[in-house]
Amino acid sequence: MLIPRYYFADDYTDFYEYFLSHPHIRKRFRKHEYLWAPGEPLTHVYYIISGIALTSLEHEDGFRKISSMHSKGTLFPGCHQVEFKIEQSIVTTALSDMEVLSFTKAEMLHMFYDNRELSVRMLNWYAAYINLLLYESAHQEYNSTFIKLCNLLYLFSQNGPEGSGPDIYLTQENIAEILTTTRVHIARSLARLRDENIIIPHRKWIELCDPDRLASYCSRETLKP
Repeated sequence: MLIPRYYFADDYTDFYEYFLSHPHIRKRFRKHEYLWAPGEPLTHVYYIISGIALTSLEHEDGFRKISSMHSKGTLFPGCHQVEFKIEQSIVTTALSDMEVLSFTKAEMLHMFYDNRELSVRMLNWYAAYINLLLYESAHQEYNSTFIKLCNLLYLFSQNGPEGSGPDIYLTQENIAEILTTTRVHIARSLARLRDENIIIPHRKWIELCDPDRLASYCSRETLKP
């Protein structure tokens, strides 16, 4: 059984040549550039060749929640025929310089209907994304800030950017915006983990020193079976 993940990569790597053989536009985004700005409709689907994108939801009162990160070998957003109002609140920015293949929704739907293996893969990808949303709303929501933090760090240590190993490339601000809590609460929980020699916090990343002890604080829903 799979555990939740916030970082999506290599979900469609084996379809790269197939995507290249269909109509597309190759695009580049600079670091901090919008892939989708607030209020902008999601008219295209991107296959990410390189770089990392961060997706968040902007509340009308100014609050921001980071929902997921997407990197090489994955498609984002998913492709469907209906439009949801909440999609107008989705904001996606490049965390690094990015190169993508851009498809219109019609082009991606054509491939979806034409290629059974791709359609099954997309359904499984949607299932993984829905699993993350269910995990957050039906499980993380009821944990303490400390347990939420431990769960998040554990999940990123299990599935993060290539080459990061057990180290976790999240800032305190990132963590607060994923868990929708204050940086003060995050700082206190990080200090506890630091004092117990489980992590060493750095300015833009967290060094994981004792994965087993971190896992001992995590909820059962988070851990690998």
